[in-house]
Amino acid sequence: MKKREFIKRLSMSAFAFPLLTRCIDESDTIIDETSTVTDDGSSSTNSSTTSSDCTLTNTETAGPYPTHSPGSLVREDIRGDRTGIELDVEITILDQSQSCLPLEGALVDIWHCDKDGNYSEYSGYTSSSFLRGRQVADENGKVAFTTIFPGWYNGRATHIHVHVYTASGKSIKVTQIAFPEGSNSAIVQVNASSANGYKKGMSGYTYNSRDNVFSDGVSTEMAIVSGSISEGFKLTHSIVAAS
Repeated sequence: MKKREFIKRLSMSAFAFPLLTRCIDESDTIIDETSTVTDDGSSSTNSSTTSSDCTLTNTETAGPYPTHSPGSLVREDIRGDRTGIELDVEITILDQSQSCLPLEGALVDIWHCDKDGNYSEYSGYTSSSFLRGRQVADENGKVAFTTIFPGWYNGRATHIHVHVYTASGKSIKVTQIAFPEGSNSAIVQVNASSANGYKKGMSGYTYNSRDNVFSDGVSTEMAIVSGSISEGFKLTHSIVAAS
């Protein structure tokens, strides 16, 4: 996705998301976020939950690889030395305590694994901080990051970790972002893209319904993902927290 277009979309209101439609040109595919493939290969409908009902986003574990010092990683581009298909991430933070108005000034940390399933700051990467970053929400409650499409590892579906704080540093939400699944989903396309270094494919992939974090449902954690292999992908998601 072109950077100029991404920044333009970021300036839109917190409740305005781009309309996603199917495109017959495979080189500019728009991903249908409502199609889900179960672990047995069948497909079903899984509609993403919007923020309009002001339902708190599910709280999840920070996992075994939280960021050690997120305040030192204030940056929009979190790729570091990691290669992969570009993913632009736009997250809107809404405050349930204020009728789901945008939470300006919220501190938003994200982190995820690289295309091979590795996390920085741990194991063989203790001196690296790739794919980790913090941004401050604007007046529309929005933050934006440039990263790569995450890979996957045994037992987990593709996901992104998020930790939200108030401007004063009070922790108000630890959650994870889930990705749509389907025969034409970004997950399937990306993991088939060995030319871009994604070599695992989907063999042995853990779908959301079997994931040890998401198995209780992902209605408040499901992102909208659009784009293509050639142009990169964009992820948009709203997180409802209570300040």
